[in-house]
Amino acid sequence: MKFLLTYLGTVAAVFLTVTLVPGIEVDSWITTLFVALAWSVIAFVIRPILSILTLPITLITFGLFAFILNALLFWAMTLIVPGFSVSGFWIAVLGVIVLSLLNWLIQKIL
Repeated sequence: MKFLLTYLGTVAAVFLTVTLVPGIEVDSWITTLFVALAWSVIAFVIRPILSILTLPITLITFGLFAFILNALLFWAMTLIVPGFSVSGFWIAVLGVIVLSLLNWLIQKIL
């Protein structure tokens, strides 16, 4: 049950991010569901592995590389999910910041 609430919170965060950030677009609600699913898988499986591999760079940049890594993963979702588009790298940086803040806020409410 907790997983379902977390996923629905991520869906809401993705929907709000697409609404708030110009340059990020989805084709339909089904695409939004797939983006949320892909982001959940990336956040729980791929990002921890990449965070460990890039730990030296993250330490040298005082944690700023973590934002770059998240933005690259967010931007890479355009290759995974058809119908999802991000118009550029800086839009991906803004999108991942908004998505992370909204996801954190929604999870705190739930």
